[in-house]
Amino acid sequence: MHYIQGSRREAMLAMLSPDARHGTGPLARLMQEGGLHCVFQPLADLREGSIYAHEALIRGPQGSPFHTPDVLLELARRERLLLDFELLCVFTALEQWGQSDAPGRLFVNISADALVHGVTLLGTKALGETVRSLGLSARLLVLEITEHERVTDMPQLREAIKAVHACGARLALDDFGDGRSSLRLWSEVKPDFVKIDKYFIHDISEHPENLQMLQAIKGIADVFGTTLIAEGIETRDDLRALRDLDIPFGQGWLLGRPAAAPRDTVDMPALEVMHDRRVAVLPHLGQAARPGILRSLLVLQAPTVAPSSSNDAVAAVFQQHTDLHALAVVDGTRPVALINRQQFMNHYATLYFREVHGRKPCLAFANPAPRVVELDCDVDQLMGILTSQDQRYLNDGYIVTDNGRYLGLGTGDQLVRAVTETRIEAARHANPLTFLPGNIPISLHMQRLLDNGTEFVACYADLNNFKPFNDHYGYWRGDQMIRLVARLATAHCDARRDFVGHVGGDDFMLIFQSSNWLQRCKNIVDEFAREAITLFDEPARQAGGIEAEDRHGVRRFFPCTTLAIGAVRITPGRFRHAEEVANLAAVAKHEAKQAATGVVLHGGFTESSLGALAAARALQDVLAA
Repeated sequence: MHYIQGSRREAMLAMLSPDARHGTGPLARLMQEGGLHCVFQPLADLREGSIYAHEALIRGPQGSPFHTPDVLLELARRERLLLDFELLCVFTALEQWGQSDAPGRLFVNISADALVHGVTLLGTKALGETVRSLGLSARLLVLEITEHERVTDMPQLREAIKAVHACGARLALDDFGDGRSSLRLWSEVKPDFVKIDKYFIHDISEHPENLQMLQAIKGIADVFGTTLIAEGIETRDDLRALRDLDIPFGQGWLLGRPAAAPRDTVDMPALEVMHDRRVAVLPHLGQAARPGILRSLLVLQAPTVAPSSSNDAVAAVFQQHTDLHALAVVDGTRPVALINRQQFMNHYATLYFREVHGRKPCLAFANPAPRVVELDCDVDQLMGILTSQDQRYLNDGYIVTDNGRYLGLGTGDQLVRAVTETRIEAARHANPLTFLPGNIPISLHMQRLLDNGTEFVACYADLNNFKPFNDHYGYWRGDQMIRLVARLATAHCDARRDFVGHVGGDDFMLIFQSSNWLQRCKNIVDEFAREAITLFDEPARQAGGIEAEDRHGVRRFFPCTTLAIGAVRITPGRFRHAEEVANLAAVAKHEAKQAATGVVLHGGFTESSLGALAAARALQDVLAA
């Protein structure tokens, strides 16, 4: 038989094994009696908001114990009908889809072994004819390979894939990332589509680790030229995040549940999100401690001596290498001690040292517990060295190893510089005091808003009279005040719409998509005024401020610290780069600090005029309605 024709179901059953045709088990009887049917779940274009395709999902009789696919698959395994069951499921899906005359692509699940078995039964040249005989164009069929661990014969799978491509159908990998799928299979199959497992999609708007994993999968898809489909989309926030990450297609209950008939549109809640131009506030993950930090430093390829080397030999090495600060004692490839140049040469220059100790082993004048740092260490390990009580590394330096083998020497100033630079870089990603996103995430979020043509309000918040407070009460109390600003800003912003970042010091960026941004800012300013006063002592609260030196060293009175917020309304097309927005927001902040009020919109609008403007716009909206 080359393709199904005539009485199609009888022809299909005739292709199955005797156990499927004559078996008496519950599943065998369902297969023989035509008791299986499909429901269809939509796949949506997340950029356009339209239906892109449907996935066919097998079901047993409604209201029976055999309705769900999990039960059917378990029966198939128990009755040893798995390949027959899968082929009949594909046939049922194609037959129902052909009868529906619905537009768009059809995704049909099939395991790798069932695909090989089906192509073998039909013949590699007849697959397209078989699909067309069921009323479906092969170019609109996507075979979705499931149960990836069951690929038992990769060469045969490659031949089956050739037959699929030859007839015009396409391939997808299902549930990528569920623990069964592999990059090797992705590379071998070269699928047109890869479905990302719902584990990485669920609550992605709240899990920065999953967000980074998804970005990594996107990079792999770019390498292979594969189109991604996100599975398990159930919330508006996850859909918005996936859309803004430029994942092209998605599937899940928010978009549409499985139904007996294909559908023309996605469900309204999902459609509203896809047509909403507001940008998702993606979860932030601070930069992890950078491994391999020493690889970027200049490791001194210094000579070594053996444990048995004499003190005279050590002195000769130091005399030959005048810039060498220390000398490692290495047993084979393993460092065991470190000799400080200055200390050793001071001993060597004393009276009778050469005569008494010159020919003796050098270990007596070596540090037997030197600092040894692995080339692939991270910043936290280096911080442990800097903060330890043993500070000899400042003079001795440290030994650098690669997988435990001696590599060279490093100096204390190099270590301090490496940690400092890494901490500065990390602070650009996440402020170490408040753990809020730093300059880089702030700029990236603003750029996404600009690129998307989204209207937003950029607010630069800064403290008035903070330096006198910090100088008077100390840095610990100053840090308390900065953390207070962070807590209030986070509490009064909508985490789904608004972005809170910490530029540094007492400077913050608040990026609003919420329409009531002004009221939120006023709430932050007012609540800060109520809580910040408690950080002053009683005499200062009574006086309304403190006596302190200004920037010129002149002692004068400073009122209690308040919060100033400068705002800039950004309309689509006004700016192209985040730096332009940040610069204008800084100007607005300066205007706010000069004004007596807490919130100023760039252009001269204060809180009172902004309130009047908001009321006027509300009245216009009512009249227009």
